[in-house]
Amino acid sequence: MSKPVFYTFHLSVWSCVVELAISETGYAPDAIERKIVHLAKGANFDPEFLKINPQGTVPVLVVDGKTYVNSTDITKYIINNGPTKLDASAGDPEFVKKLHDSSIDPGVILLLVRNEKDLAQFSKTWNMEYAQNRLNALESFSKTAEGSTYKELYAETIPLNSWIVSVYKGEATEERKQELFCKSIDHWDKIATFIRTEIPTALPEAGFIGGSTPGEADFHLMAWLARVAFMAGGKPEKGGYSCFEEEIKEPVSPKLAEYWDAWTERESWKKLYSVSLH
Repeated sequence: MSKPVFYTFHLSVWSCVVELAISETGYAPDAIERKIVHLAKGANFDPEFLKINPQGTVPVLVVDGKTYVNSTDITKYIINNGPTKLDASAGDPEFVKKLHDSSIDPGVILLLVRNEKDLAQFSKTWNMEYAQNRLNALESFSKTAEGSTYKELYAETIPLNSWIVSVYKGEATEERKQELFCKSIDHWDKIATFIRTEIPTALPEAGFIGGSTPGEADFHLMAWLARVAFMAGGKPEKGGYSCFEEEIKEPVSPKLAEYWDAWTERESWKKLYSVSLH
């Protein structure tokens, strides 16, 4: 078997799913080759990367002539081939699908602004640089001969990124700004509802979905929670779940509180989120 090549970036929430799985299944440090795709510079829109994954997303895993282009398939591969065997059947597959539904996508909240306060903050911090770099890369790559192969992707993605940048810069009309506020509020409301209603139902009374140790569903859920907590001002420590309470307008489920705290004890968590959530 050839050494797997893992295309990743630390700000990719779904790459974090795979990183947790790699740690929990005991891969040696040099067992997987990592290649960084700098999302904050729009490197995922480079035609050279699009040859590997035409969707322009990470994570990607290439091994033995096969290319896996989503965290669900990659995580299954990691679990099935890792030194430490986990119960891949633990948890409801439908719950993992729900976590990846676009209506509660934790990736897009890096750029969503719900009000003037958010806008004032995002327009002066890394969020603005992130959005502008993505737009610059999209426009630049779309004009290259190599980029012509992916013109549909660019045509779909450029307007959305241009809209966000124009709002950040104060160049959008009031109507377009309010439209972004409304879409952002709706997205966060759906995330809050999921935390309040769906997650407690999916969690066991104690331990992890995978049993006494985390399993496949846990990797997806905890990376999802970490991203939402990051954007809600949380910290990677016991009690860090308290940041959810402002979003859901009530105390978090005791099961979720215990689940979060149990994760903070694990070496895989400490390794991935040692400095901060992301």
